[in-house]
Amino acid sequence: MSRRDAELVALDGPHGVARLKGVMGRFVTGVTVVTALEDGVPVGFTCQSFVPLSLSPPLVALASAKTSTSWPRMAASGSFCVNVLGRDQVDLAEAFAVSGGDKFAGVAWGRAATGAPVLEGAVAYVDCSLVVAHDAGDHELVVGRVVDTGWREAPPLVYYRGRYTGLGEHAAP
Repeated sequence: MSRRDAELVALDGPHGVARLKGVMGRFVTGVTVVTALEDGVPVGFTCQSFVPLSLSPPLVALASAKTSTSWPRMAASGSFCVNVLGRDQVDLAEAFAVSGGDKFAGVAWGRAATGAPVLEGAVAYVDCSLVVAHDAGDHELVVGRVVDTGWREAPPLVYYRGRYTGLGEHAAP
């Protein structure tokens, strides 16, 4: 076995998970709350794994943990909205990261074109119809077709090395 193969095998072991988390923790991600309606009741979860996928057709992707109790309920609706949180919305990120309970208690929201909740104060939203969800290890890789979008000028909330933070000045070109 080559050294490279041994390193790849090592990532499957108990120390590999910590090593992978350590490396991936150095990749800055945006913080979103994915929302939908289940029989008229709002449901949602905090998600850091969100990316634009295609401009034509307009597609985005996100990853939902298979342990999520929210995503299966949301998938049944056929649509979802990705709410990009602002730097001042750590409380929402933490509230929607918890399993169970009424995550929408005291949370102001409106409806996107699909009917999915748009959280008040979000920096941006991406309203989607569900295209497909693929098995992806301990997650599902979800692809959505963008139906509508909106944004406001405000700094986003980001996640880096295991904690929420904001962005400083933009890097020089």
